[in-house]
Amino acid sequence: MFSSDSLALVNALAARALHSQRVVVTAESCTGGLIAAACTEVSGSSAWFDRGFVTYSNEAKQQMLGVPSELIARTGAVSEETVIAMANGALSASAANIAVSVSGVAGPTGGSVEKPVGTVWIGCAGDRFENVAQHFLFAGDRQSVRQQTLDCALQLLITCIESESV
Repeated sequence: MFSSDSLALVNALAARALHSQRVVVTAESCTGGLIAAACTEVSGSSAWFDRGFVTYSNEAKQQMLGVPSELIARTGAVSEETVIAMANGALSASAANIAVSVSGVAGPTGGSVEKPVGTVWIGCAGDRFENVAQHFLFAGDRQSVRQQTLDCALQLLITCIESESV
């Protein structure tokens, strides 16, 4: 179901989360729960994974994560500000202490001049580091954009956990 690269990232994340006593929550839009599914693909993930929020619609982002409608109206659902608000909202609505969030345009429709297909923002928030957001422009079809987003989100979680111990 998941690539060997994705599973290697999940295993690396699991090891670091367990070692650092971190508990992960996901807030996903364009990936539709792929990150949570990958995290729970490995046995023992309940020791470091709390839950995942699939907030595909703007209404879900507002209702489940507390993302202000004014923020989405001003910056768009696919923005640095929105993924940071999603990550912080996921932290507030869970028992986790580190969150990753994703919002993007996976395609093949939905792109614009400002945010073409493949545009993705990934955010990370936690109680031991400053909020982080990264912008990507992935190439490929819908499945490829979602796969690349999954792997980059897992890598960002690993990086954020590693940065805590520096």
